[in-house]
Amino acid sequence: MQVPFVSLSPLHEQLRRDLHEQLDRLIDRSDFILGGEVAAFDSDYATYSGTAYSLGISNGLDALKIALRALGIGPGDEVIVPATTYIASLFAIIDIGAIPVLAEPDEYTYNITANTIRPILTPRTKAIMPVHLYGQPCDMDPIMALAEEQRLYVIEDNAQAQGATYRGKKTGGFGHINGTSFYPSKNLGAMGDAGAITTDSEVLYRQAALLRNMGSDKKYHHELIGYNARMDTMQAAVLRCKLPHLDAWNKERQRLADRYLHNLKDAGVILPQTLADAVHVYHLFVIRHDRRDALQAHLQASGIQTLIHYPVPPHMQPALERFGWQQGQFPTTEQISGTCLSLPLFVGMTDQQVDFVSEKIIAFTQQ
Repeated sequence: MQVPFVSLSPLHEQLRRDLHEQLDRLIDRSDFILGGEVAAFDSDYATYSGTAYSLGISNGLDALKIALRALGIGPGDEVIVPATTYIASLFAIIDIGAIPVLAEPDEYTYNITANTIRPILTPRTKAIMPVHLYGQPCDMDPIMALAEEQRLYVIEDNAQAQGATYRGKKTGGFGHINGTSFYPSKNLGAMGDAGAITTDSEVLYRQAALLRNMGSDKKYHHELIGYNARMDTMQAAVLRCKLPHLDAWNKERQRLADRYLHNLKDAGVILPQTLADAVHVYHLFVIRHDRRDALQAHLQASGIQTLIHYPVPPHMQPALERFGWQQGQFPTTEQISGTCLSLPLFVGMTDQQVDFVSEKIIAFTQQ
């Protein structure tokens, strides 16, 4: 049996007719830049997220950059960000001239917490960027309380957690302004690059809207230096087609994850743990094992594709050498990066595939 890490074909096959109809209408209208579907998706996604506003953006990195700039964060300001995140979270901070300050994650949920943030606050700290890693919500109430106490902004990076909830509220709805990505393999994925900003603030929404469109809300009139960061109308049309199915797809991910959790409960691997009061949407199903590389090779030889998220943490990347971080400086992060393995999990994956992956893991750990 061959098991890919991810396949988008089953998901797209469900929607083939609807997607073709959406794209046919778009071709007829030819409103390819900031067309009507973008505004419609903005409204739909704000409603889904439980926020007053949503704004379609070209990709997740641009969404975070614009969110930071809308808050007035810039050169010399410090932004606390997880040491365990994908490097784009840091790139957004660096791109606007701010300084990323790395917080270690909780060793069980893999997310930063108020307790790991507080010791690294300085007078230059202006914001916190929690990342809901792998689809697991951060413990947001203490983080928001700390931010209020210290008069800091919060920008959620919700790229891996669309539809996840914490105490009944969706992620992407806690921070002052938040960014997400609709990269094709995300729980809500476009057919190319796309992202969004969510916020309850009209002031921040209007500032972000200017920034995404060359600093302009009237053609050839520019109020500030902005970006070409608009969501393509085609991507908005695709996302509008997919959004009504997101909760059902997340439930399927949760069902598959539960099957893994049951199958592997005595397999000798560290399994994902979900925070109390949180609903995990399993963008990734990540296990840990001390012989991770050998386990990955064993699975590959059995026809099972896996990935490592992320084999080299940001503080050890050559691109970020100028910040002076050293190997060993973030031991929890390095332990996670050296032992984590992402198993196949996608909409349309079969129970037989989950069981086959599980059997091969058990065979490895018991040898």
